[in-house]
Amino acid sequence: MTTALAPEHPIRRRLARIGIAVLVVIALIAVAFGVYVNMVMPGERAEALRVWDDRGVSITSTDHSVVLAPTGPANGTGLVFIPGAKVDPYAYMFKLSSIVEAGVTVVITKPTLNLAFFDTRPLSTFTADAPDVTEWFVGGHSLGGVKACMLADDPAVSGLILFGSYCANDLSDTDLEVVSISGSEDGLSTPEKIGNAAAMLPSDTEFVEIDGANHASFGDYGVQSGDGEATIDTDAVRDAITAVLAPVLE
Repeated sequence: MTTALAPEHPIRRRLARIGIAVLVVIALIAVAFGVYVNMVMPGERAEALRVWDDRGVSITSTDHSVVLAPTGPANGTGLVFIPGAKVDPYAYMFKLSSIVEAGVTVVITKPTLNLAFFDTRPLSTFTADAPDVTEWFVGGHSLGGVKACMLADDPAVSGLILFGSYCANDLSDTDLEVVSISGSEDGLSTPEKIGNAAAMLPSDTEFVEIDGANHASFGDYGVQSGDGEATIDTDAVRDAITAVLAPVLE
């Protein structure tokens, strides 16, 4: 006896097609996101090599950080520094190397997916890379600075350093030592935006604007879309950053 199979219901066929289409869209989004987060703005090799050649700075790369340590006497102060979104951590070595020469240990993080907001690792992941440090500051550039603000409530943190950035969470009632360095030509974290967010920081926060610096001036990774045009070179920005931070991190 032969039994005839019932034809597939048209609603089932339609649902199956929709399900396949949804899976394809999800797969395409995942691939596009993977490509996006891995399109990192690279550090300019010439500036990075200037640090590699500097005998006053020891450089160690781990799977989660780049550690810049003084080859001379260390002063016991450390800075965990978080890169801006999709910026190569090595792009910040030159700008931070002068304070390392002065005795500060700097741990530049390698954010998850190159975006600080996806990095759920605790601050201790990075401070463990410099166990001899006795006082820690946390800081960052752009969105990395926003993330640094979120980590600043860690009991191990004494202060906060912002490069072209501002806080989204309220730290105004804390006793943190805060330094906010901005650029007059910054087209992304504009002086107006930093001024509008100033109430989120303690009243004794030190605000410093580097005349002629733009958003990308705080690293060495080339031109950034939407930014203003810098009228100051990378060495001058480095000198200005060092002049501000050296007394704070001594």
